[in-house]
Amino acid sequence: MSRTVDVDYLVVGAGAMGMAFTDALTEHADVRVALVDRRHGVSGHWLEAYPFVRLHQASAFYGVASTLLGGGQLQQRGPEEGLQERATQAEICAYYARILERMVESGKVEFFPNSEYAGDGTVVSHISGERLELPGARIVDARYLAPSIPAEKPPPFGVAEGARVLPVNELARLEETPSQYVIVGSGKTATDACIWLLSRGVDPDAICWVRPRDPWMINRALIQPDPAIFLGMAADTMQIAERSTSLEDLFLRLEDAGIMMRIDRTVMPTMAKAPTLATWELEKLRTLENVVRRGHIRHVDRGSLTFADGSLAIADDALVVHCAADGLKYPPLLPVWRPEAITLQPIRAGFPCFGAAVTGYVEATRDADAEKNRLCPPSPFPDTMGTWAMMNVLGTRAAMSFSSEPDIKAWSDGVALNPARVPPGYPASAALDDARERLAKHTTPGLAQLAQLT
Repeated sequence: MSRTVDVDYLVVGAGAMGMAFTDALTEHADVRVALVDRRHGVSGHWLEAYPFVRLHQASAFYGVASTLLGGGQLQQRGPEEGLQERATQAEICAYYARILERMVESGKVEFFPNSEYAGDGTVVSHISGERLELPGARIVDARYLAPSIPAEKPPPFGVAEGARVLPVNELARLEETPSQYVIVGSGKTATDACIWLLSRGVDPDAICWVRPRDPWMINRALIQPDPAIFLGMAADTMQIAERSTSLEDLFLRLEDAGIMMRIDRTVMPTMAKAPTLATWELEKLRTLENVVRRGHIRHVDRGSLTFADGSLAIADDALVVHCAADGLKYPPLLPVWRPEAITLQPIRAGFPCFGAAVTGYVEATRDADAEKNRLCPPSPFPDTMGTWAMMNVLGTRAAMSFSSEPDIKAWSDGVALNPARVPPGYPASAALDDARERLAKHTTPGLAQLAQLT
């Protein structure tokens, strides 16, 4: 079976970036879009995420430009009282389902779930086998940076028969209590797993954390949709960068300023994916004393873990929790606009939803690909201290580029996804004036020194 679908764009991937691009494009251009995803619905990896996950950042910074995720409210109770709300997995999936429904009702978007892009403008359904031909559609690759998650990727180590190894998703469904939990991974998923276990009353001594690399994380209290707070943090970062003498010196100065955080202050982290973390979470993580820093696990047997330098005994009934999927991807940066595809990538430093929305807006409002690429050069996701610095160099330069266009500046100032926006009519304050003055003074020399350090 086959049929022809007449559309202007084929967006491959209905996760966060694909949805943000499609939303901005269709809001600002009279076009028709085919949206394709291998999963059964929109939301991307959130459909398979562990049930206790939350956004690590404020909900306002996530989603699509036309519609705020959540209510833009401050948390009224709990350890993050006064910080912006953070959506749960269920809230995120429900939000994207509503966005899709509105897109389809507009007549501009047709969604093809459980389907794969086969190349040459052809889409194949996994369910019916139907082939869709989309001649002339411009391809938008929203999968280039699609994350890997434990639920969809086997553990990166061998597992012997009889060893108990589960992906992090299964923690919430346990029916038998082990005497020991072994958390494997260094990133946000592993920290979430540790904090969730502690919140459920697990004794810290019953948790062994295999942490191949120690991570740098950003203080969540400073990544807030309040211009004085966010721009103040950005100004502090540039001011600190200007006088830093090495990458380690940079991160230690950022730590002293309350921007960066590390779990163990006696260990210099080498990983800098830099998710946000709250101080209450940091305090809980510091109660875990059984931390294993012997690199990556090679093999799990019942009662032991094998590393490159030997083995380590664990409880005979230990539950090894797989949190070791690589998450963020680091393929080469490509021009976003090429003849064969529009390849979605971050534009400013971090905040991929905003980057995809900017890309959609620019695609809708500009004609020449060369001009679009000039306005929106890509920036990488960070992994190390060096790539974190480079992300900020490239991302800040890109933000300066697209913000120099009056229409893009006006649009982005009205978009909650933009962390650096100052909304029209936002009240003046001494703190905001100070942040803007310091940004104007220190951004150029700060970027020059960050580039030198990398």
